[in-house]
Amino acid sequence: MSTNPSAPSPAATTHVDFWFDPSCPWAWMTSRWVDEVAKHRDLDVTWHIMSLAVLNEDKDVSESYRAFFPRALRYTRLVAAVRELEGQDAVKPLYDALGIRIHPGGSKNPDEVIPAALAELGLPAEYLRYADSDEYDEQLRASHFDGINRVGQDVGTPVIAVDGVAFFGPVISPAPKGEQALALWDGVVAAARYDGFFELKRSRTREPIFD
Repeated sequence: MSTNPSAPSPAATTHVDFWFDPSCPWAWMTSRWVDEVAKHRDLDVTWHIMSLAVLNEDKDVSESYRAFFPRALRYTRLVAAVRELEGQDAVKPLYDALGIRIHPGGSKNPDEVIPAALAELGLPAEYLRYADSDEYDEQLRASHFDGINRVGQDVGTPVIAVDGVAFFGPVISPAPKGEQALALWDGVVAAARYDGFFELKRSRTREPIFD
């Protein structure tokens, strides 16, 4: 039986970088998909913070959207601080602990979400102060622009790099599981790896579906 030498090898380790804003429901959906793929494929995923507030700070956006940025910035500042204080391995657990409360949990109150997430992970309660501090904004911005400069300014979150090839998205709802998740992964990665491929898009017809 012949084989396709260009087909992805399930046994090979794939290095993935994932940039997220904890407040973005679409990034959350994509992160759940990557988690599902990682159950079946050898993925080495590094999670990085990016910021919708930073991304849109010089853009003309609606007042209602701009009013959301201070809340979003609190979460991104917290993640940036914990990354510096606790190390890279603390980023994904913190994202999970925040995101499960923000998205499936539906909480819009950082003063409830952050203490609960810190307590779940056994992190110091006083880390709450970093959500309102610019102490680690330099690191936050460095992480943000590391991701965004790989794909250009006309995108959002998430940004994913697969073996060094970066792209925005995919934007999905709900997050697929099992073979469907793997088929989507192989298709997206194959498209992203073609140097001349830039965009494939259609209008969203549903909101994020959490499970």
